[in-house]
Amino acid sequence: MNAEPTASAGTGLGVDARTRLGELALDVALEVAAGECLALAGASGAGKTSVLRTVAGLLRPEHGRVVCGGEVWLDTAGGVDRAPERRRCGYLFQEYALFGHLSAWRNVAYGLHETPRGEREARARALLERFGLAPRADARPATLSGGERQRVALARALARRPHALLLDEPLSALDARTRAAATRELGGVIRAAGVPVLLVTHDFAEAALLGDRVAVMDGGRVLQEGTASALAATPASAFVADFTGAVVLTGRARRGAGDVIVVALDGGGEATALAGEEGAVAVSVYPWEITLARPGEAAHDSARNHLDVDVLSVTTVGTRVRVGLAAPQPLVAELSEASARELDLVRGGRAVASFKAAAARVLPL
Repeated sequence: MNAEPTASAGTGLGVDARTRLGELALDVALEVAAGECLALAGASGAGKTSVLRTVAGLLRPEHGRVVCGGEVWLDTAGGVDRAPERRRCGYLFQEYALFGHLSAWRNVAYGLHETPRGEREARARALLERFGLAPRADARPATLSGGERQRVALARALARRPHALLLDEPLSALDARTRAAATRELGGVIRAAGVPVLLVTHDFAEAALLGDRVAVMDGGRVLQEGTASALAATPASAFVADFTGAVVLTGRARRGAGDVIVVALDGGGEATALAGEEGAVAVSVYPWEITLARPGEAAHDSARNHLDVDVLSVTTVGTRVRVGLAAPQPLVAELSEASARELDLVRGGRAVASFKAAAARVLPL
């Protein structure tokens, strides 16, 4: 997919918004540099789409400011509120919001308000050609595949050469078969755009693939922001750890011998960590940091944490095997196929789950 670069966004995008939306109190402040993609990640209802709508002018917060490319789009204190059609941003809606009665090229041309009417068709068809859709330019959305509809919507979002690109769950409407190719193509569009990109997703893996940085949101606030690797390595809370795919165990921590932290896990068992605070805590560990052994077999490594578990499920994903485990609290381990075969893991079997104290991260609840 060859998407032409958009107009320069200058100093990037800044958004600061505080408002109440029913039970949700939105309170966010974000900066996105030109050419950078910031992925807003979190569960439904976290306030992610409300941030996009604030930037686009579809939601006016009680207190807020939006600046893009040095232009003030919103300043509630200064009485500035530029209309949505005068904010130069491309918006890809979650369900793409294509007009069913219009052909693909006419859907793209709909975004070309500033282009002379006589030039709109040629411009729209040229954009579709760059997205590999020239043969489908006269087709209506109902006859297009999910991936084709996504590309038409992207072409429309880029038609005005926006100063910012807003993507709301851009892959959620696609089936699993289409999603992998669409993810690669979307990554190319984001890199080529050259403008600040705000992308909303509920999937941390998707955020890690597409975002230069990830901001994890919950309850209308950003809980932690940074690269996906940094968030996974040093989550700031149990919520962030869980969202990044870690196993999260709750318990009560105390200081042990040698200044290690010993956590009495809720429901039974203990976990040892090298650092952390005392009191009610969570312990996070990633599935690939957990090893399994047969009951009664001594651990052959330096792991200090051992829990007796029941095997609930064994699922092969590519060359890895994910094993669902029941202890006083649920666990998931991720092994190689060879390790799983050697252990002869079956549903209903027993095992010992082990992980190193260095892998155990003690976090606030």
